[in-house]
Amino acid sequence: MSDPGAPLPRADEPPLNGLRVIDLTRLLPGPLATHQLVEWGAEVLKIEDPASGDGTRHMLLSPGDRAHDSESGLFRHLNDGKQLMRLDLREAAGRQALLDLVRGADALIEGFRPGVMDRLGVGWSVLREINPKLVMCAITGYGQQGPYALRAGHDINYIALAGVLGQNAALDADPVVPNFQIADLMGGTQSALSGLLAGLIGAQRTGRGRFVDVSMTHQVWKHHVISRFEARAYGAPTRPGRGLLSGGSPCYGVYRTADGRHLAVGALELKFWAKLCEVVHRPDWADRHWSLGQWPASDDALSLRAELAALLAAEPLSHWMPLFEAADCCVTPVLRLDEVPQHPWFGERSGL
Repeated sequence: MSDPGAPLPRADEPPLNGLRVIDLTRLLPGPLATHQLVEWGAEVLKIEDPASGDGTRHMLLSPGDRAHDSESGLFRHLNDGKQLMRLDLREAAGRQALLDLVRGADALIEGFRPGVMDRLGVGWSVLREINPKLVMCAITGYGQQGPYALRAGHDINYIALAGVLGQNAALDADPVVPNFQIADLMGGTQSALSGLLAGLIGAQRTGRGRFVDVSMTHQVWKHHVISRFEARAYGAPTRPGRGLLSGGSPCYGVYRTADGRHLAVGALELKFWAKLCEVVHRPDWADRHWSLGQWPASDDALSLRAELAALLAAEPLSHWMPLFEAADCCVTPVLRLDEVPQHPWFGERSGL
């Protein structure tokens, strides 16, 4: 229970101001989660081993980083605002230092394989005795238990096992590895944040902390709802590139323009599709839509997709964008990374 006599926080005060978090994670999922906690006002202490430390220190080094013998820009971004400390948890002094820090912490997040913290003598059973209100979050590839629990893996392995990678392909083509770490970021970072914050709310209410087990593979599968229920609705998994949202419907997909650029068409609702048809001067297409009975990947759907592709390919992106910008029909350019900060939608949030 909160103290009714305590002063109310200022409206401009970060929501996690005063929260103390110990970060034992490396690479991407955990460090990005605690980076978000820092942005929300938490005090984060990042602990690395005395030898090599976090692998992102040396990942994607720029020529400038190398010239100045600096950590990578990625490491600096992920750990901006955190306190940094080196501890050797294989040594008694390092373990004792961690235990002392845990006494005053609200949360601890780690990314070791299952059992490592216990073997070091700083597992959940030990930490909760020291600090009953502690929330401990463990991010792993496959969870704390099960046949794959102790296996190594990376994002590509997790999305492969969760059925995502196999769906990320065009018809009769090999799966394409996305340049966005779905399992690391959604399965790891975001799931850890939600679990950690839920645990902290519970600890605030009850005085008891908890252990939060985040399996990146299981979390990706848990969120893979559209394809799962599409398979249930149609009686079988849809072929890659032929689902409602993966290329089987003309109203939702990527189309090439005459200059080799691309348009992302997301006219999923009938009103947006009708507006798109109006923009391209083909109002006769408006009633050929999934909501009116057009089956994804049917002959009519694929024929119409080919017609729309030919129409859009006849003009460059510069021709189409003024027309679609003036119409509310969910059509956007496929931007290159270097174009994103200059695009008007980014506005004042360009520092993100």
